[in-house]
Amino acid sequence: MDRETPGSRLQVFRGTFIHPTDATPVESLEACTLGVNDAGKIVFIDSVDKEEELSQKWHFKRENIRILNPRKEFFIPGLIDTHIHASQFQNMGIGLDLPLLQWLTKYTFPIEARFKDLNFAEDIYTKVVKRTLRNGTTTACYFATIHTESTLKLCDIIDKFGQRAFVGKVCMDINDNFAEYKETTHESVKETERFVAELDKQKYPLVRPIVTPRFVISCTSELMKQLGSFASTNNLNIQSHISESQAEIDAVKKIFPKCKNYTDVYDTHNLLNDKTIMAHGVYLSDEELKLFKRKGASIAHCPNSNISLCSGLMDVRNALNHKVNVGLGTDVSGGYSPSMLDAVRKAVDVSNSLSISSPGYERLSYKEAFRLATLGGSKALGLDKLTGNFEVGKDFDAVLINTSVPSSPFEVYPEDTILDIFQKFLFLGDDRNMEEVYVAGKRVYPFPEVSQSKST
Repeated sequence: MDRETPGSRLQVFRGTFIHPTDATPVESLEACTLGVNDAGKIVFIDSVDKEEELSQKWHFKRENIRILNPRKEFFIPGLIDTHIHASQFQNMGIGLDLPLLQWLTKYTFPIEARFKDLNFAEDIYTKVVKRTLRNGTTTACYFATIHTESTLKLCDIIDKFGQRAFVGKVCMDINDNFAEYKETTHESVKETERFVAELDKQKYPLVRPIVTPRFVISCTSELMKQLGSFASTNNLNIQSHISESQAEIDAVKKIFPKCKNYTDVYDTHNLLNDKTIMAHGVYLSDEELKLFKRKGASIAHCPNSNISLCSGLMDVRNALNHKVNVGLGTDVSGGYSPSMLDAVRKAVDVSNSLSISSPGYERLSYKEAFRLATLGGSKALGLDKLTGNFEVGKDFDAVLINTSVPSSPFEVYPEDTILDIFQKFLFLGDDRNMEEVYVAGKRVYPFPEVSQSKST
């Protein structure tokens, strides 16, 4: 990588950086200096005893280094939410008294239908982007609704606030229980094409389209075929749901009796490849996981939602043992929290629960759950060359953690090690501890005054 030229802007930080790597789920880099160039790329990270050498090579003044408060402040990589329904944000924390299919009909489809109103959409979408950013989510994979214009509005809001995101216009041409919220097959395909074309015209640097058939029950075979073809022709990412509940799986079997299983339905419609991420996967068989691995498809594990809707407990360990990429998702509003810290905790809880009835089961550690929320998510979304940890050459997507903020939800004691403090943050911390958030080197939280709106 070319070194910086004199006079170019370089952000330099000195302190502790905690991140995952392929080799270890948590690596603590203490007393290190990290540099970020104009393009938001990490250009060096090294021990402080190399600082003089680094300052000469990269042309920065040591007095301009941002020095973190030892033991009180540290950086983690930006958190990555691989599955969130932006359009369900208003329902977050309510309406969790029904199983999945009934829940969709009573609560979800009615709220999503309202997004044809652009003013309503702007208000809710502004709230969800701001809420996720202040919770340290630097990358999100969003479901919107069937409405093209309001989905484009979501993209505009994401760009304004500087988040990294995939955004999907939802596609569904079947909805027997809420008939006013669906499209024709032709409309769904043409509006998806228009959404992708219009988003491409905007040239947003961090917002990408993702082809989004809702799930098999809400899509005809013809719609899935056309979406699969469109995604393949245009090299687009794909997202949907799979094997979230047993009732859903039973319904899919009735619709596609000739397919081997749920995964085979997507595969036969050209919707399963190395750019695909499927939410949930609670009941995927070993045969299906082998197909996921062979195709390079990924899973978004959404433990809060799976517990809240009583859908089931996903065996993440088994998916990882099959070498399938797994990220974590909040699945708002099936999940009642927009926080990826909650997703980390619930992932550990689900794994612990599975171990109770299975002696010898290898539980997911908090360190592994952290990696799923960062590097795992970036791999699941195909972004691991850009983000996920603090490797040189990647974008500086980061959250500055402050353990000593007023009313911090946890205490730090003199005998605590840095990993003790980090673990306390994972299990007890919240957005109060997230002092600053960076995406591609730009500080996006606290929000600049220019980005403030009536929606807070």
